[in-house]
Amino acid sequence: EHLYLARDIAERMNRDYKKTAYKKRNIFRVPEALVGKTGGARVMSLDDGTNKMSKSAPNADSRIVITDSAAQIKKKIKRAKTDMVVGLELGNPERPEATNLLKLYALTQRITPEEAAAQCGDDNWGVFKGKLTESVVEYLTPLQDEYHRILGDPTYLKDTLNKGKERAIAVADQTLTGVETAMGFLV
Repeated sequence: EHLYLARDIAERMNRDYKKTAYKKRNIFRVPEALVGKTGGARVMSLDDGTNKMSKSAPNADSRIVITDSAAQIKKKIKRAKTDMVVGLELGNPERPEATNLLKLYALTQRITPEEAAAQCGDDNWGVFKGKLTESVVEYLTPLQDEYHRILGDPTYLKDTLNKGKERAIAVADQTLTGVETAMGFLV
């Protein structure tokens, strides 16, 4: 929702004030969504394949977080909701959990959901959940290593935050000057 609000504001300001802006160019760059282009942007809950995975969900086993250990991931995937139907299939509205877990597997294997279904469609849930656990752990391990490296180096973290702050201030000052000029507050 915030992205859409920012887009609306940017488009309106660009439309209304472009004539008075410096060199008659757009004042704001219109933000674009980065998620949604990869197919893995929407990961569904482990306990309900129709709801988005959320850190605010009351059941901690419904989600996998970057700090989960391999044992925690295994436990969560083992407890993930499934059905009694043999085999896995993609896109069946009556089997949202099968679709969800296949998409999660595809994301962590960097393949399409269709390729995941072709590879694992004949697996039973026990076999597939083992493959999924291994894939998720393998996918998250380098991310977890980097997460712990960054948290373990407070100097790096502070330096990065300060550089980001300085850059943000410079960009914001330039943008604000452009807005004030376009709106006639600065001459």
